[in-house]
Amino acid sequence: MLRLVGAHLGSLASRDLAARCRDGLEHSTTRWATRKRELTPESSSRWASSITRASHDQWALARRCQLAHLRFLEAGIAAITHRLSQPIGAKGSKKAPGGYRSRQEWHAKTRRLHVLTGQLERERADWQAGRVHIVRGGKQLARTRHHLAAAHLTESEWRQRWQAERWFLQTDGESGKRYGNETIRVTPDGEVSIKLPAPLAAYANAEHGRYVLAAKVRFAHRGQQWADRVQANRAVAYRIHLDVERGRWYLTASWQHPVTQAIPIAAALANGVIGVDMNADHLAAWRLDMHGNPIGHPRRFGYDLSGTAGHRDAQVRHALTRLLHWAQACGVRAIAVEDLDFTADKTREKHGRNKRFRQLISGMPTGRLRARLSSMAQATGIAIIAVDPAYTSKWGAQHWQKPLASNNRKTTRHDAAAVAIGRRAQQHPIRRRTAPPPHDQSDRMGHRTAQAGRRAAGREGTRHRTPDHAHDAPGPDAARTRETSAPNTVRGTPVQLTFTVQERCGNPGAVGGTTGCGRSSRTIHRAL
Repeated sequence: MLRLVGAHLGSLASRDLAARCRDGLEHSTTRWATRKRELTPESSSRWASSITRASHDQWALARRCQLAHLRFLEAGIAAITHRLSQPIGAKGSKKAPGGYRSRQEWHAKTRRLHVLTGQLERERADWQAGRVHIVRGGKQLARTRHHLAAAHLTESEWRQRWQAERWFLQTDGESGKRYGNETIRVTPDGEVSIKLPAPLAAYANAEHGRYVLAAKVRFAHRGQQWADRVQANRAVAYRIHLDVERGRWYLTASWQHPVTQAIPIAAALANGVIGVDMNADHLAAWRLDMHGNPIGHPRRFGYDLSGTAGHRDAQVRHALTRLLHWAQACGVRAIAVEDLDFTADKTREKHGRNKRFRQLISGMPTGRLRARLSSMAQATGIAIIAVDPAYTSKWGAQHWQKPLASNNRKTTRHDAAAVAIGRRAQQHPIRRRTAPPPHDQSDRMGHRTAQAGRRAAGREGTRHRTPDHAHDAPGPDAARTRETSAPNTVRGTPVQLTFTVQERCGNPGAVGGTTGCGRSSRTIHRAL
């Protein structure tokens, strides 16, 4: 029955999505209502609402992806144009790459520039016209049909996956209705019933055209929260999908959390903050007190981003769950993260032949981590503070990696970056002053360490080391404040200082003092 209902509603969803794509930018609420009225006789009013909303959301997602692709092409064209303008073999700087290495590479990049320019023109034309290209079921799975041997699939296996991805079995919830959803209803004891579409009403085994499934469901994750919402008749959205590899049906429940009231930054940082450094395979975190001092030991929450999309998403959620549980156990109400965005840096023209680095930044799920962390922290009441990522790794390693290391603990560069991120969220300077003199920590050998005020100019600059006893010597314009000590001679007797100066003749031919103008001496007497 689930296959039958999913196939029927999937055909309606494909037709509605095509109509939404044809409307483009001319879409309006009137057109939306028209599409819904066309689908209602073949399904139901609630099924039609879910289908039209899903089509609109899918079109909006494709529109955002199209804009991201436009920015990607523009960044690649800008990088190639800059490098082509440089002489061959010219070295680059930290902010801009240099020229290409050889004439052959320069010629190949010239051809690629024309290809990217053509793609950019086509994408811009589609963007201005409101045209998007969507494949229900996924473009990757559609292309796999032509490479079944490489995917280790038969045609029948691929067909099962293709059909399962194109089925439609999802509905939005309604507050005030029985158990929060009239179309797919799940009782507190796990009984599932579906409102059948009008053409399939003859297959109903319950009242009012409903079909009750023989199997019951159970939610292992947040089951108590779901039960509370169902018993209170609050809105819950459901989605039923088939896992072809396992041969199992799954039901996913989702609902919206109430909007959390924003709290002042001072209240969020009252109990300190946890600085988090995002990396390709782990999250490096360190807890800081309200004064910006690291507390305890650093923590690391790893994740594996290989495999399927579901596996990657599960790894990210598991790492963030452990991070939030640790923050709750410490009593911290704020987590500081970097506001990273590698949209313009993922193009292969940005870093040239550095393929490993491009793969590294492409594998960092910055957008997914930020979105997941924001949504998960909202339920726990923890504030998320996004800080500027400039120089956090560099200054963290320079000023915090060595002081925080000990015989029993090895501080990594990522741990030091987490400290820098937390201090920046607290509006403390990242850089540390030079340490006091090593002997007795007093002013005898140099100045003490002192933090300047926040508004002092150059407060984050490194203090230059003062030479020994330099602070005792008066400046060039300083007035003498005490008299000189009495001489050790008889009072009133001048002290005679004798200087012997040897002069050398400027004649290069003169040698020694035997002939010519050799060396001569004269004595200068000065009375004090």
